[in-house]
Amino acid sequence: MAHNAQAQFKDRMLSLGLARVSEAAAIASAKLIGRGDEKAADQAAVDAMRTQLNMLDIRGVVVIGEGERDEAPMLYIGEEVGSGGDDSPEVDIALDPLEGTTLTAKAMPNALAVISMGARNSMLHAPDVYMDKLAIGPGFDEGVVTLDMTPTQRVEALAKAKGVQPSDITVCVLERPRHREMLAELRATGASVQLITDGDVAGVIHCAETRQTGIDMYMGSGGAPEGVLAASALKCMGGQIHGRLLFRNNEERERATKAGIEDFDRIYTRDDMVRGEVIFAATGVTDGSIVKGARRVDGFLETETILMRSKTGSLRRLIYRNPL
Repeated sequence: MAHNAQAQFKDRMLSLGLARVSEAAAIASAKLIGRGDEKAADQAAVDAMRTQLNMLDIRGVVVIGEGERDEAPMLYIGEEVGSGGDDSPEVDIALDPLEGTTLTAKAMPNALAVISMGARNSMLHAPDVYMDKLAIGPGFDEGVVTLDMTPTQRVEALAKAKGVQPSDITVCVLERPRHREMLAELRATGASVQLITDGDVAGVIHCAETRQTGIDMYMGSGGAPEGVLAASALKCMGGQIHGRLLFRNNEERERATKAGIEDFDRIYTRDDMVRGEVIFAATGVTDGSIVKGARRVDGFLETETILMRSKTGSLRRLIYRNPL
């Protein structure tokens, strides 16, 4: 079944449709940039993304979404989307209609509308718990850095692989109290740390665009669903990501069991999280180092999207002007 779904997954035909989905979500939430209302911005993105998804000729299931059915207004995990019939491709969808609701509400950089799509049963059904993550860009031997290393060992190993000093390495970390000790250790190596307030999908993508962003490595704990989205991007761009689920209580373990997770200590690689070919689209809501944010230009709202396919390694940048 999985093989058949992969054969049926026409990534080239679906890619422009996927870009329209992220564009619609970005355009809807852009109207709420700087308005201080996170929920309204998120809801606008969700509604627009859902409407566009339901126009696609697919039989889609949301495997990474806005939470469980009873908590989320729309686009919950397990929701079926698309207008497809029996002959339409069956696909897994991972999405975050607005990655960076706080960033949008406060008009801060790097808010994105993000979505990826692969054949049915090709993506890890990550439960809504934390994941310890470690990511680097393309061009390195597998396992050059691992989750079993200390932060110091990771910096030293990557510096050695790049032929530079630890002080030449820049690490992206989500600014949270839980990362205080890790930050102190990273800085003791001489490495530079770039802190982000939200948006760890963008943080991981930054590693794959080192020349553009100056970031070599991402580490720290954040949402497991975002880990799968980030793995989708790295599947297209190249790069490695390692993730281990973190559980704070038995309720979270039950959530993982319900999602089909059996080994709670397993370390997932990029290809464990995304097992087949994938397409990925991200549209800027606020300005960022990967894509520009939505902006008003001569009576239009202009957005920038990156659209990627893992099968070919292609990356398109799409500018879309939507009449205001």
